[in-house]
Amino acid sequence: MERLPKRVLDSLPDPILLIDDHRMVVDANQAARDTLGMELRGHDLARTLRHPDVLEAVDAVLLGTPRCTAEITLSAAPPRMFTVHVIRLKDPEVPVDKVSAIVVLNDITTAKRAEQMRADFVANASHELRSPLSALLGFIETLRGPAIDDADARARFLDIMNREARRMARLIDDLMSLSKVEINEHVRPQHPVDMRFVAENVTEMLAQKALDKEMTLTVQPHNDVPQAIGDTDQLIQVIRNLVENAIRYGRAKTEVTITISRASRIPDIGGVGVGIAVADQGDGIPKNSIPRLTERFYRVDKARSKSLGSTGLGLAIVKHIINRHRGRLVVESELGQGSTFTVYIPAFEATVLDVKN
Repeated sequence: MERLPKRVLDSLPDPILLIDDHRMVVDANQAARDTLGMELRGHDLARTLRHPDVLEAVDAVLLGTPRCTAEITLSAAPPRMFTVHVIRLKDPEVPVDKVSAIVVLNDITTAKRAEQMRADFVANASHELRSPLSALLGFIETLRGPAIDDADARARFLDIMNREARRMARLIDDLMSLSKVEINEHVRPQHPVDMRFVAENVTEMLAQKALDKEMTLTVQPHNDVPQAIGDTDQLIQVIRNLVENAIRYGRAKTEVTITISRASRIPDIGGVGVGIAVADQGDGIPKNSIPRLTERFYRVDKARSKSLGSTGLGLAIVKHIINRHRGRLVVESELGQGSTFTVYIPAFEATVLDVKN
């Protein structure tokens, strides 16, 4: 009997190693060579996969166990996690061209990370809700006891309770929004959207917030801007979240500008698009924090963000909506100078042309 032709073995996406009765690597496919290194054939498997659980599984299979599995992490950059399946050939007396067992590495990195993200999300959400809830319960207990007849304390505590309750309401609203966005993230919107209308709608909604800090909201549309393809309500939410952040973290008596322009090429994606840049004149963001801004509950300055009413979910919602639109978010910031968040959304005309072609 002959083993699978090399071109068939190399076409399989999972790393596969063929080993003999002495644990020597008889052959390996391209995925295995890419993952573990080129020098595999003719060497003991222990030279490449030194993990004791893998070697124990292989030895058990070579001694007659039909199948064994092990879970390992390869310390690459970044680390990758695999479920290793070791399978003995059906007839140990008739090896296929000296191959006694097959070792298959199934990459579970994405699934493990998603599992960890879900666990972290539940833990973070529970913590974020528990904090204002504990404050509310504490003040209620005080108002029912020592402060029951203290009018000044009652007024002060009720004000704090109102803020904490509103914080919980914002958090729940953002959690619901995030859940709703994630459910439909794989379904791409198909309608034309006028981004100037979106920007002007947002400035009307947030005019009072800007006025409270004596800030100015300015929309600067270019003349040759095409329509975007998307969901109007969701794009309003994206720009609203970005402008709210600009007001929240911008310095009082400064300007927030919303510039709408044609993008001849969307960064990292390509194709014609619409660029919407929201610029503030705040303190700026440290460069090492920029890649983490869209993580759920991540805050550059936790104490300041909470005091300003941030739930830590606004930019995560922005990220998922932009993903649904097959767009891109680019963040530029200079400490002491301010930040610019630019959203790129594919142009409606370009998308129609792609579909027709």
